[in-house]
Parts: sequence; structure tokens; C-alpha cells
Amino acid sequence: RNWTRDLNTTDDANALTEDFRGGDFIDVLRNESSVMQAGARILDGLESDVKIPKKATASAAAWLATEGANVAESEPTFSQISLTPKDLGAFTEVTRRMIQQSTLSIEALIRDDLAQAIALAIDLAALSGSGSSGQPTGIKNTSGINAVDFGASGDVTPTFAQVVEMETKLGEDNALSGNLAYIAPASMYGYLKTTEKAANTAQFVVEPGGTMNGYKTIVSNQCAAADLYFANWSDVLIGMWGGLDLLVDPYTNSKAGTILIRAIQTVDVAVRHPVSFCIGNDGGS
Repeated sequence: RNWTRDLNTTDDANALTEDFRGGDFIDVLRNESSVMQAGARILDGLESDVKIPKKATASAAAWLATEGANVAESEPTFSQISLTPKDLGAFTEVTRRMIQQSTLSIEALIRDDLAQAIALAIDLAALSGSGSSGQPTGIKNTSGINAVDFGASGDVTPTFAQVVEMETKLGEDNALSGNLAYIAPASMYGYLKTTEKAANTAQFVVEPGGTMNGYKTIVSNQCAAADLYFANWSDVLIGMWGGLDLLVDPYTNSKAGTILIRAIQTVDVAVRHPVSFCIGNDGGS
């Protein structure tokens, strides 16, 4: 006899099962932290507004023109650095059925997702916060930081001389100490890996080991595509009022059985010495 064998996975899909592998859950790819990774100084456990006294100018000594002459008066001047609470938050709503049917620990997953989102938002604000609409003032928008103009508008290709010039700016201001490092976006870093320090030397701006100009270099897309930073990163302060405030709210949408998970962090950013920072870009970014 001739038998016809026509069972297949398309026509007879109801006979198949799925192997749902929740333990192999794949998270989204995120930006690497920049300022946090570079060594920003964290002030945690804050309660009130913060005022940090700062010596703005130092006394100056002067030579006496003649024996017995009076010493000239000189005195330091003082200023303050302020940190005031600013709130950053996010929330997610989860339906009753999603909680019942999900084989993943959906609440823990959401908590972790919100926490990571807030951490990266704080890091970005420390780098380039606008200082308006509730945001802290980040390094990029702080008055008095050093700057190097890379040239034509839209140019994201600094020369080795310009990379060194950023270091020189800090040296001229006596700020070349502490947690010194460059922060570069991936696109610029990739270009500099193939950019020679000088023609026909086979020595590239990004050196073996991933350093530039002898300093640690952090690659992060928190940094805008045209921006390169060099700084003593311990001179940026990130103040935290309390810990991350996580709330699971089953009441607001209780008629539908929906649960709201909310996260808020209170934070601010301040710079101890603006001259400890240098940004390089096309001058208009």
C-alpha cells in the first residue's frame, strides 16, 4: 500500500508546544554611565538645602619696598556652592491580568527598569542638564568651564593637538589633578581609533589600552555625538536626598485592578571648580 504522510508544523500547529524561557530574559541595551563611572563625588543622606563654603580668591603676599615699610593688606574672599532638591521620577501601570498570568516576576522587572532609567537620567543631567524645567545644571551648561573649538560646524573629528589642548586648559588653571579622564561618544571614539597623532607615524589618538593622551577614556552615548569632555571628575557633586522612593499603588486604579509602580529620586548637581572641566566640540553644540 501507498501511505500519504502529510503532517506538518503549519497545518498541525495545535500539536506543538512552546518552550518559554523566562530565565533567559533579554534586557534592552542601555547607555553606559558617564559621570558616575568617571568618579563623580556622591553626597547622600541629605535632608536640607546644602550650602558649601568656598574660597573664591586667596590672599596675596607682596614684597616690602624698604626696611620698616608696612605690609600691604590682603584678604581672601569667599563664596558658596548650593544644592537644592530636584525631583526625577517615572511610573508604570500593570494590569491585574498581567500580574496573574506573567511567568516573569513582573513587579521586580519593572522596579529594576525604573531604577536603571532614573540612574541614567541623573548621570545625563550631571553631564548636560539644562538648569531649567526642574533639571539640575550640568557640566556642559555651567558658567566658567573651559572649552576647545574643534572647528567647522558639525565637525566631530578633533585632532590630537586639540585633545592635548583640553588637558592644557586644566593645567593652566591649576586644575590638573584628581580623577582625570576623557568622556567620548562611541562615534567619536571609533574615529579617533583610526586617526593618527601625526601623519605616517602609525600612532593613533586612541592609544593601546584605550587611553587618550595617557588618560583613561570612558566611552558613553550619554555624551552628545559632537562633544568630548576632559575633567577632574571628582569636582562634580551629585547630591541625593534620601534613597530611591519606590511605591506600589493598588488603590488609584483599583476599579480596574491595575497596579501603579512609581519611582522618584530627589537629586541635584553642582560643580566645585568650573575650571576643572573642559568641553570640546564645534563651538555651537
